[in-house]
Amino acid sequence: MKKNYKTIALLGISTITGLHVINRLYYSYAKSKEILNRTENNFYDWRFGKIRYQKKGNGNPVLLIHDLEIGSSSYEFYKLIDELAKTNEVYSIDLLGYGISEKPAFTYTNFLYVQLINDFIKNIIRRKTTLITSGDSASIGVMSCHADPELIQNLIFINPKNISKYNLIPNKRSKITKYIIESPIFGTFIYNLISNKENIIKNFKENYYYDFTNSKLEEIYAYLESSHLDDYNSKYTYASSEGRYLNINIYQALKNIDHSIMIILGKEYENADMIKDGYLSCNSAIEAYEIPETKKLPHLEKAEEVAEKCSIYL
Repeated sequence: MKKNYKTIALLGISTITGLHVINRLYYSYAKSKEILNRTENNFYDWRFGKIRYQKKGNGNPVLLIHDLEIGSSSYEFYKLIDELAKTNEVYSIDLLGYGISEKPAFTYTNFLYVQLINDFIKNIIRRKTTLITSGDSASIGVMSCHADPELIQNLIFINPKNISKYNLIPNKRSKITKYIIESPIFGTFIYNLISNKENIIKNFKENYYYDFTNSKLEEIYAYLESSHLDDYNSKYTYASSEGRYLNINIYQALKNIDHSIMIILGKEYENADMIKDGYLSCNSAIEAYEIPETKKLPHLEKAEEVAEKCSIYL
């Protein structure tokens, strides 16, 4: 019996050690290209951690807020920022927990990001600003405007999340999922399986690009790098997302906003018409435009056309 316990203990230790080694090797591989540091970076010393941002151009200020997917960062705007900077003062940031910004090990919420955006406008931009959001971060734009409307000029949402899905709140199952992902070694191993290169390529092929041949290998590696910077802490935003802590009901806030609002949709993005109808039913003053032959990231696939639509409000 004692021999059985010893064998089980040794197997357990060997498994944990093996997973730890695999995790370390994978993090080293994912960060090896160092793509995200190729641009000039500025840092805002926010109360919860350093926030990386870029600033380009002159004119009315615009703040770009990236999606909340695995591997998301301000890199997704590397084409759009150059287009918009021709006529505007453009800022793009890595939200706390993403990209090169610090990634503290705690629960991330919509309210946390609302505080970040409004503090950034007050302390860095210091002027009324137009927000351009990507994907799930539309809720951050809505609630930032709702919390302090005097800071916001206009709102532009690129392929926002289906408005009904923001209503999904944490439940027992989502909390367990969050707990497992946040667990050391085993949770990290699961996260690495989900955020590996193959899955990122799959996302680019199936969701991000209409024509995958328009993508660049550097873009794949940028997402891979962003999802593994700061090693183990990179998983906490994903854990919070899976735990539904980034969700918030935006219906009433969106309904009451008086600001000009535009939605830009990739015409081939799944459920694009349903997403558009959901927002228009909430606020009929919203203007919606489609970019043909694009999916979730039209600002990567057709940056000039997206910039042209944005210019209506800029």
